[in-house]
Amino acid sequence: MAEQTAEKMTDKTVITVVGKDTVGIIAKVCTYLASQHINVLDISQTIVQDYFNMMMIVDLNTSEKAFDECSAELDEIGKEIGVVIRCQREEIFEMMHRI
Repeated sequence: MAEQTAEKMTDKTVITVVGKDTVGIIAKVCTYLASQHINVLDISQTIVQDYFNMMMIVDLNTSEKAFDECSAELDEIGKEIGVVIRCQREEIFEMMHRI
């Protein structure tokens, strides 16, 4: 039961970053997340033939900004550095990827 309570206290979001590999992608995204007090719970990244792909699970619970505002700001950061950054709430992501 304590596990469920702790789980409900998180506001998990899935962030994906895709684009041509370049120096500083992870640094730029993580610097933004840290500045917003957003905790990275899990992260995976790969590079395939010069294309960068990263998936993160983050907790927006301690962020002062709402999901929509963080999503829009990350979208702008993506445009600045030449990648596509998308945010989805975990429950939506799970529903979309059920088999």
